[in-house]
Amino acid sequence: MNAKLSPMVSEFETDEQAARYDRWFRNQVDAGLNSTKPLLSHQQAMDRIAAELTERRIARAKHSLD
Repeated sequence: MNAKLSPMVSEFETDEQAARYDRWFRNQVDAGLNSTKPLLSHQQAMDRIAAELTERRIARAKHSLD
């Protein structure tokens, strides 16, 4: 059954969309939990994000000068 869902109840239009997203999300969590990649500390993650944001700001500033 592919019943329509109320926007007050769900961000998805149908039960099938909600179920599909739930399966995808659970697979992502399982992949993360089972990952063998090295872990990042909180500070390492924040440093990477800060560097990326700085890079994007510089690129945007250069683009606006063109």
